[in-house]
Amino acid sequence: MKVALAESVGTLPRGRGLAYEPKFDGHRILIFKLDGAAALQARSGRIVTAAFPDLAEAALALPDGTVLDGEVVVWTGGRIDFAAVQRRAAATAGRAGILARRLPASYAAFDLLAEGGEDLRAAPYEHRRERLVGLLGPLGPPLQPVPMTTDPEIAATWYETLPASGIEGLVIKRLGGPYRAGARDWRKLRHTDVRDAAVVGFTGPPDRPGALVLVLPDDDTPVVSSPLPPALRTHAATTLAGRATGAPDGAATAIGVGEVPYRMVAPGLTAEVERGTTRHTVVTVLRIRDDLINQV
Repeated sequence: MKVALAESVGTLPRGRGLAYEPKFDGHRILIFKLDGAAALQARSGRIVTAAFPDLAEAALALPDGTVLDGEVVVWTGGRIDFAAVQRRAAATAGRAGILARRLPASYAAFDLLAEGGEDLRAAPYEHRRERLVGLLGPLGPPLQPVPMTTDPEIAATWYETLPASGIEGLVIKRLGGPYRAGARDWRKLRHTDVRDAAVVGFTGPPDRPGALVLVLPDDDTPVVSSPLPPALRTHAATTLAGRATGAPDGAATAIGVGEVPYRMVAPGLTAEVERGTTRHTVVTVLRIRDDLINQV
């Protein structure tokens, strides 16, 4: 199932009929409860149930025929830890249970697409929201609805104060809007386009990588960064040494080039990146987060 998307804006939209939610930078996941079983699907369509056994177990409490849309996040030290959630997402089946105990996941649900077999995507957002809160409220963590307000002043306060918890912006929706998969009907407002991204590979030779291959928050589709500057190439070569896996080479999309091959690396490496705001988003690596290597 494709997910609804958001378009970036530079100022806080105001007006009647708008709803505001904090934007959680985690791993975008759809949760399905069908025929007595739970399944988790990433934004790309990949099934990731095995990586999040704690959430799959919690989802068994949902009624059959339920579909949720939201973000998987991991909290450490009172903040959202994107590197930690990416480690969870990349875990093998054998290690997933161990990480679930060490880094328990939370699910910040922001939409209800179906309940009890009833397709709710054509219903207004405010109706879906009401049913979402009614469904998850009695269950409690780790499945929880995100906060929501229709007051732009409260939203502005959230925007200024919540970054201390690792929440970097807001998502704005129309109360009367349907859920349109693949459409950018929502709006998102961020403080900055500088974010942490998981490094999953590199292009070029190991002793002088040309670019990093990254997985960004809210998506699990690998993208190729812009070419690394000379100093960063040298540092990347040192940091990546010994991290290449025995897995087959992958392929990722590079802006202006298309699909390019890359060498996969072991999970646990994070880079600070900046996303451009042009029509074709370019991801520039600012630094490699050496302080987070193998932290978990």
